[in-house]
Amino acid sequence: MRKRRSKREIKYLRERIYFIIQEDAPMTCRQVFYRMVSEGLIDKTENEYTNTCCRLLVKMRRNEELPYGWIADNTRWMMKPASYSNLENMLVHTADCYRKSLWNDLNVNVEIWLEKDALSGVLYQETEAWDVPLMVTRGYPSLSFLYEAGEHLENSGKPAHIYYFGDYDPSGVDIPRVVEKRLIEFAPNTDINFEILAVKGEDQIKELNLITRPTKTADTRAKYFIGESVEVDAIPSKILREMAKTVISNHVPAEHLEKILETEKLERETLLQIAPYIS
Repeated sequence: MRKRRSKREIKYLRERIYFIIQEDAPMTCRQVFYRMVSEGLIDKTENEYTNTCCRLLVKMRRNEELPYGWIADNTRWMMKPASYSNLENMLVHTADCYRKSLWNDLNVNVEIWLEKDALSGVLYQETEAWDVPLMVTRGYPSLSFLYEAGEHLENSGKPAHIYYFGDYDPSGVDIPRVVEKRLIEFAPNTDINFEILAVKGEDQIKELNLITRPTKTADTRAKYFIGESVEVDAIPSKILREMAKTVISNHVPAEHLEKILETEKLERETLLQIAPYIS
């Protein structure tokens, strides 16, 4: 059992946590844990994750040592329709939020799929910027979710490129197999190109020097899985976002992006010019 840390050691941990997250925010608690382990700050145990990493993150946020927005948590959310004080307010808000569709005139659909909801806040920074759907499966996705996703692809009439992020463990390697199989089933006339970006396997684990964990033998698929497991959370946020950005941008010609941004700017200005005349 690890001996109790001194006040000086705790102070040092807090300082390192701050700088780790500052350079890569937002991060999930699990990502912070893996970074602390990789720096040799804490042991790779669930006890250290819960009682050291998570506990310090709570204390630091409550003590205003760490901005709340630096820790991503998209597992809890609220549903509410948009409402406005008047029409002018609505138009000003619409102008601020207005986005010109980047993909209408491109002959391709691009989607990012993610196993873990907790990481959606990390990847959404990139998918939102590129107007790309972020599809979160939360483990094995429901049949209804896959049917609706496949129906959307089929109705678009365009080839699709699906890029997947998930864990490397017995269930983690099976989930993308199921997703690809069902999408092909529900969109039989669509050319679907499915690619796992992370965690891909031993080569990527070694290349990125990712921290492993013992494979859970309770998983019924464990007997077909060789080696230790790796959570997608072990990959730093910057690398995850860069992976997404690279594959998405490959489908968007630079001149098309420039034209869309210019048109979007002009149309946003038009909305703002109209707003004062609406009563």
